Amino acid sequence: MTSIEKQKIFSPETAEAWLNAERKDQKLVLCHGVFDLIHPGHIRHLKAARELGDILLVSITPDRFVNKGPGRPAFTESLRAEVIAALSFVSGVVINDSPTSVELIKRLKPDIYAKGGDYANPTNDRTGMILEEEAAVRSAGGRIQFTEDITFSSSELINRHVPLFSPETEKWLSDFRSRHNASEIIHHLESISDCKVLIIGEAIIDEYVFCNGLGKAAKDPILSFLYNSEQAFIGGSLAIANHLGGFCNQVSLLAMLGDSMRKEEFIRASLLPNISPHFITNPQSPTLHKRRFVDCHTSNKMFELYFMDDTPPSGRIENELIEQAEALARQHDIVIVSDYGHGMMTPKLIERLAQCAPFLVVNTQANSGNRGFNTISKWPRADYVCLAGHEAELEARQRHLSRTELMQVIVDAIDCKKFTVTFGKEGTCHWDKDLGETQVPSFAVKVVDRVGAGDAVLAITAPLVAKGVNWEIVGFVANLVGAEMVGVLGNSMRLNARVIAKHIEALLK
Repeated sequence: MTSIEKQKIFSPETAEAWLNAERKDQKLVLCHGVFDLIHPGHIRHLKAARELGDILLVSITPDRFVNKGPGRPAFTESLRAEVIAALSFVSGVVINDSPTSVELIKRLKPDIYAKGGDYANPTNDRTGMILEEEAAVRSAGGRIQFTEDITFSSSELINRHVPLFSPETEKWLSDFRSRHNASEIIHHLESISDCKVLIIGEAIIDEYVFCNGLGKAAKDPILSFLYNSEQAFIGGSLAIANHLGGFCNQVSLLAMLGDSMRKEEFIRASLLPNISPHFITNPQSPTLHKRRFVDCHTSNKMFELYFMDDTPPSGRIENELIEQAEALARQHDIVIVSDYGHGMMTPKLIERLAQCAPFLVVNTQANSGNRGFNTISKWPRADYVCLAGHEAELEARQRHLSRTELMQVIVDAIDCKKFTVTFGKEGTCHWDKDLGETQVPSFAVKVVDRVGAGDAVLAITAPLVAKGVNWEIVGFVANLVGAEMVGVLGNSMRLNARVIAKHIEALLK
């Protein structure tokens, strides 16, 4: 990058200061986008925008807010800024610090906000942001202007010429594109909005404590760390409810909270408004917390600390739990049980749900807190089961089985016709008693944290399976959301119909 190009790249703060010195009576034009792969359509759009005023600023979406699906952006924000800054007719480039341009528009107050002609019809913008951007421009005293010229799709060019996945996955996607399109898949996602879904399972608070390594302690054979910061997210059944709340209009949640470390205010504030929570108090117990200590330098988890009492509820508490579960189950179309094996799912509750749930979806999670006893065979029946590969192996009590053999183990363990088993970087396998196996590859490019990925897959596949959606489409969506979740820290992100639809469109262009 030349010194001139470096001088043309700003943060929102430095851009504002630069404009205060340079703008005077000159007309400012602002363009905004991802600009992941500069193509002739971008060049012509930016040239047309420059002709509308005296100063052309181009703002780009930072890497962390690019909503184009797994592996995107293909080029980092610094490289994207460098390419645009190299264009002589561009006055400056702003690496934005927000997911949208709205705040930047309010800050810089452009005279003209230039967008491509494909945004002239607001219905073409699935995010709905063009209307918010136009309102921000008008409130700042400016106007929006649409340029007209040839258009290309960066996503389509990247999909065709900058492969992000393995050759096998690229081949699968190419075949999938020949049979399905984005509109078809988005239609299926929209169709689940009327599903009335109940989630039952342990409430979990996921905590991350970030530390810097200091070295070995002087007097003991232990490592010392310096506290840096911490973050907390809702997890377990709470996260599943939030994921579903982004797609289904009516979502209910039944979970147990402790009378210590309760965190009810934090939980309620974190849940989406369309979720109806029902909490039962487990006396003399904490709300389940899982605290992970993370090295800031490597992002590796060093160890995990559980706060829990996994003694199963009994007597009055168990009866209250069963009564609420049965009453709520009869009011919903789908009942999703996230069984983390920490005591909530008693044999009596399992038996009752197996009898009364209209469409029963079950996951029995294997974790360090349940020591391998929490397997799917504890459930007599289900309509759909979603497991991780290692959870299926626990049921088999064997390793190194083929996927077909592993599926047969689950078939023998529980009365159920439909299964999904996730295999991490090896993708997913879906089994239907009438249709057999369907295998779909993984789309994950970057893995930050695997916590919460399985819950997201469970959440999104359950209503699709209940609606009878094609298994290939179910697997495509499952691997898309799984890839999204492993790319962020824990449950810091919740699934959102609008964002996922945009990812589907980008991946299938």
